[in-house]
Amino acid sequence: MTGAPICTPSKTSFSEFGGKAVQYDTHAVIYYEGDPAKRLYELVKGSVMLYKLLPDGRRQVVEVLRPGDIFGLAGSDENDCTAETLTNAEIQEIDLKQVERSDALQRTLTRCLTNQMRVLHEHAVLLGRKSAVERVASFLMHLVPDRGGVGCVGPIDDSDDGFDLRLHMTRQEIADYLGLTIETVSRVVSDLKRRGVIRVDRADQIHLNKVCSLCQMTGMH
Repeated sequence: MTGAPICTPSKTSFSEFGGKAVQYDTHAVIYYEGDPAKRLYELVKGSVMLYKLLPDGRRQVVEVLRPGDIFGLAGSDENDCTAETLTNAEIQEIDLKQVERSDALQRTLTRCLTNQMRVLHEHAVLLGRKSAVERVASFLMHLVPDRGGVGCVGPIDDSDDGFDLRLHMTRQEIADYLGLTIETVSRVVSDLKRRGVIRVDRADQIHLNKVCSLCQMTGMH
């Protein structure tokens, strides 16, 4: 999962194909699981989470999206998950009928589907095989731009490899994403703080003292 977006086009944007820009407030639902799948969405600004509700009411967050990610790809006529903003967000929306008429957009979506499969495989490994510490470390690294993924070249300056993270998810939402309890997430965060890997400045802000040290704890090395 480290550093991997769900579906990022190289240079093509929905705005180039007549996409409509829509502004959403924090924790606004873009679509619900089971709604008719009529549009595709490109996240321009902000953050969005995709989640599924289990029959007993539990929630599994399946992905956290970043600017540039495309979502809303469904395998049937209905959306297979719910999309909810974590922050104020700007989203480009495009009708599926427009996609069917554009070879360029179809090529972009083919690349996206390939990348989406890789992301889902990595998240399956996270949920099935990683320890609680590895899961939390992987989640935090996912929020560090251009680090921890394939081809990461490491820090520019070894003497200053810190990074300030702004968390837009609650501890419960993070727990739902990582398949952990909120108590376990809080315990791991406290342990990382005690070991000097991170510094908790506020409930929604964490400073990574050394990004490479955290990356070594993701289980990917």
